[in-house]
Formats: sequence, structure tokens, C-alpha cells
Amino acid sequence: MRWFRGRSHDLDTIFDCASLTKVIATTPSLMKLFEQGKFRLSDKVTDYIPNSRKAKATSRCATCSRIFRASSRRAAQAGMDRLRHWHPSGLHYQARRPPGVRFVYSDINFILLGEIVHRLSGQMLSNYARRNIFLPLGMTDTMFLPPASLVPRIAPTERVDKTSPPLRGVVHDPSARAMGGVAGHAGLFSTAADLARFCQMMLNGGSLDGVRVFSPLTVAKFTEPQGPPGQPTLRGLGWDIDSPYSGNRGELFPIGSYGHTGFTGTSIWLDPSTQSYVILLANSVHPDGGGRRLRRCARKWRPS
Repeated sequence: MRWFRGRSHDLDTIFDCASLTKVIATTPSLMKLFEQGKFRLSDKVTDYIPNSRKAKATSRCATCSRIFRASSRRAAQAGMDRLRHWHPSGLHYQARRPPGVRFVYSDINFILLGEIVHRLSGQMLSNYARRNIFLPLGMTDTMFLPPASLVPRIAPTERVDKTSPPLRGVVHDPSARAMGGVAGHAGLFSTAADLARFCQMMLNGGSLDGVRVFSPLTVAKFTEPQGPPGQPTLRGLGWDIDSPYSGNRGELFPIGSYGHTGFTGTSIWLDPSTQSYVILLANSVHPDGGGRRLRRCARKWRPS
């Protein structure tokens, strides 16, 4: 998108990806660790993040696959106010209700997944994703915590208060911002060109320009429907397929395509059957948290 609210954007403009972080950084990092045999999807979250004293029995705790597909039965914002004051390394996992019951979109799930990347690899999510995903794919403008030298290229988002300038190069999501700018659910910045390289790699079955990042079987595993029997919502592992959040699939992309959206006005959707993808990047919360019309448009677009 070349413009928004009178502000021109170049093709190399860097955007706050918001929840695209979940599928461009956190999910691929865990795909890599999965291929390396560092964890199994059937492993319980408590194998990596200890249970709190008030947690239910281990048999009722969510598995990694369940928190990937947002059916761990945690409320989307439960405990977020407290999480904003914690570093992820101090997290304790508590299964409040039986997992797998229904789909509940949850940032907390991906905060936990980002911390699992940290504990399995010994590296922060930002470093692991950059070394193992972004740099091999030539995604040189994709990163957490962009340096000050890149600020002129970054699209501003929202004012924190009425007297401050809009955030620019600082993550918009308040929880990720309070956690230092690196979190499993938000914090990534990228460009349309970089995201296009990632999308093409996924459609190619895990490789791009002679560089193989994932095996075709891993790509297929993480992007196929993973929901429990009888669940009308279809999610992959991290990826959205058919849910209340997947209106940006449009009317022509079939079930079997997959994608994700981000609160700041970002969206990607990929269709293996037609080998096509759509990327929408906008700063729809600029400057005062508006942009609802654009976000509705992003959910209802009709590819021609």
C-alpha cells in the first residue's frame, strides 16, 4: 500500500507487523526446532515452562500443538496486565480449564511459545529467528528492535498519549513493549518485499533461491488443519485457515489456504493451490488508534 491518511510510503517502508510476528517469527522458529528434534507437538507446555502451585493436574495442561492452534482454553487477555510487568523467563504456566474445548484467540499462548524458543535454543526469539529464518532467506529488513538509523523508513503507528508523538520503530502492542520489544506475539518489523520472500518460501515447500529452510513435510504439517473433531474453526499450527479472524481470505481463496492478520493493519494470505499470496501492510492505527474501516476492508477484500 503506497499511502495512508496523506502519508506516502515507499515500497521499502518498514511496518510494525503486530500479530504477524506469530507466523513470521515464532511459528517458523519452532518449525526449525521441531525439525531438529528439540520438541514434539505432543509435549506439554509444562515440560518447558513450570506449572504454578495452583495449576491443575498435568494431564489437563495444554500441549504445544494446542497452544499453537489457540485451543488451550485460556482467555485472550487473562492475566495480560500482570504479564506486562514480567519477563518471560519468569513465567509460570497454569491450565485454568480443560484444553482443546474450543478456539480462543490468545496472545498469551504465543508469549509462551516465544519463551519455549528461548529455552530450547538458548537464544532470544529475536536472535534465533534472525539467524535461522530471516538471514538465510535474505530478509534483511525483518527484525525486532530496529535501530534508530532505520526510523526514517518506519511507518509510525499510534500515540501512547495525546501529547506524545506516534510510536515509530517501537512496537505498538503494549504487552510486547513492556516486555522489552521482543515477544512471541508481537514486536516484529518488516517490509512487503521481505514478507514476499517468506511467502514464496512457504509456497515452495520450504526453500527459496536454492536455500532450504524447512522440509516440505514440515511446511505441510504446520499449515494443515489441526483442530479437534467437531470444531468448526480451522487452524493450522500458528496459521489461521477458517475462523472468525480469517475474513481476509476473501471469497476466492479456498479452504486449504492460510494466513494471518495484525492489529496495526497488516495481513498476509497464501494459497498453495494457485501458488499465490496477498500482502497488505498499513499503519491503520495511526495516529490515534483509528483505522477500523481499513481493518474491515482488509478482512473482506475480494481478489480479482
